[in-house]
Formats: sequence, C-alpha cells, structure tokens
Amino acid sequence: MVVLKSLHPPSEGVRLQQADTTAVLDGKRLGSGTLFVAEAHLSWFDGSGMGFCLEYPSISLHAISRDLSAFPEEHLYVMVNAKLDDEAEAEQQDIASDDEESDSDSEDSGTITEIRFVPSDKAALEPMFSAMCDCQALHPDPEDADTDDDDYVGEEYDVEEAEQEQGQGQGDVPTFYTYEEGLSHLTAEGQATLDRLEGMLAQSVTQQHHMAGVRSDEPSAEFEGRCVGVFDRVHECLVRCLCECELISVCGG
Repeated sequence: MVVLKSLHPPSEGVRLQQADTTAVLDGKRLGSGTLFVAEAHLSWFDGSGMGFCLEYPSISLHAISRDLSAFPEEHLYVMVNAKLDDEAEAEQQDIASDDEESDSDSEDSGTITEIRFVPSDKAALEPMFSAMCDCQALHPDPEDADTDDDDYVGEEYDVEEAEQEQGQGQGDVPTFYTYEEGLSHLTAEGQATLDRLEGMLAQSVTQQHHMAGVRSDEPSAEFEGRCVGVFDRVHECLVRCLCECELISVCGG
C-alpha cells in the first residue's frame, strides 16, 4: 500500500503550485491533487489533505515524458532512490536496528520508485519541469563537491621556471601546437586515429537522445548548427591531443 501521510502543504519558498494534478506511483493512481514545487521539498496532496513529500537529494531523475507508448498521457516523470510504501517503511525500520552487514545489503538492493505527475493542463508541464530544475539546483550532492576538490593532486607547472631551467640546460619546455600546426605534424598513424575518432563523433552528434532535461523538439536547423559547432570544437581538441601524445612518445623514446 502506498504511504500517504497527513502533512501540511509548504508555506515558504513555493516556486510552483499546480492543482488538478494526478499522481501515479509505481503504476498506482493516487487520484487528483495539488503538486507543490517548493525550494525545500517536492510534495503532493490529495483533496483530503493526505500526501507525500520528497527530498530533492533522493530524486535521481526528472523529465517531461511525451512518449504515449510508455504512458497514455504526457506527464512529469520523477525517479526516486527509495520505495514509498508501507512494506518499504517497515523494512527501513528493521534495517536501522540491524548491524553494518544489514546496512550493506540494503545499499545493494537498488530500490527505486517511479512517480508520474499528470496535470490536467498539459501546458503546465514546462513550468513544472523548470521549477523542479531550479529547486533541485539548490540541493547539490555533497559527494560531487568533494570529488571536484580532489580531482587535481600535485604541483602546478610553472612555465617561467621551466623556461629558465631550459636556458640553463636543466629541463625541457613542452611544445604546444595550434590547430593548423597540429594537422601538419600528424603522423600517418595519428591521421588514421583522427579519422576513426571523427567517424565516431559524427555518428554520435546526429543521434537524438531522450534523457532527463534533454528535449529534441527544437528546430532542426538550429539543432544541426549547434551540433556542427560542437563537432568543430571537439575536432580541434582531438588534433591537439593527438599531436601532444605523439610528441611525448617521440621525446620519451
């Protein structure tokens, strides 16, 4: 049975309040109610005041779904990294009283909940999606911040110091190529690698992807123009990287 609790609707930081919105939780219709997109939580309430509340860090994915083969109505799709039912709540209480081994087993279970918010006014889907993006951005994953801080470990490369050492015969300064210079310095093997990577890149940018926050209903000319721009920038980076790798290989013997 789905867990619906007697909660108070949010009164602060409400970015969007959408009435006449049906909630479908793991395929079970909970009826029509009101969706609240607030800065602190995402919540939904039915006409009797019963509802549920979601923490933004627990939401792993949200997107506008227009695929009528997957669901008969356009809706806002939300995936939550937890189970929202009575059995799951009881299980979480048992896990809390178990030892570390039980905690490890619960992490491996990979339970998720799929929620579909279906507004009666389909024009509200875009504002609902945008409001969720804005609110979720207020709750960054702390693990991502720690990873960014630890991405670089080591000493900085001092160009001026390296140039002085080279003048004294104590070191070498790396050589960097421009895009045009890089093309002229590519070996036959490097050119073959570049051709292969170009083919893979050209194939990837022409595919349409259906993911959270990615919509492919923009004008084709604008989409193709942006793809060409991305292709050119990545192509230039590939040439430079290949040249640098070949130079390192030659210098290193």
